[in-house]
Amino acid sequence: MSIFNGLQINASGLALERLKLDTVSTNIANLNTNQTRNSAAYHAKSVVFSENMKTSLNNGLTSSGVKVLGIDENLDRNLKYDPTNEAADANGYVEQSNVNLSDEMVNMIQAMRTYEANVSAQEANKSILTKALAISKN
Repeated sequence: MSIFNGLQINASGLALERLKLDTVSTNIANLNTNQTRNSAAYHAKSVVFSENMKTSLNNGLTSSGVKVLGIDENLDRNLKYDPTNEAADANGYVEQSNVNLSDEMVNMIQAMRTYEANVSAQEANKSILTKALAISKN
């Protein structure tokens, strides 16, 4: 295990939370992107991730942060009855965006708090490494 392993874990967490915030902002920006004759309704997206495990010679599996597996699209349909709309299907329904603003705000706050926690942990890690360097000078 490297002395910089903690910084690597924090960096991967910061990158993940930035991607989550980007995804939330895209969802909010497309809140009202509904079906038209030429385009489909926008479907909310979310980041899928997992722990990034690495094999080390001495310790077996160790965590090296998180990794993004992809971005999922919520395919739940949100239909509205509007037979006068030119994009309506044979039954008079038009698909609307399935983004829920309340859910997105919760996701945004959670991502921001997790980002802040990662920054705090990274600062603590840097402080420990700086003190270790100062001790080794003596």
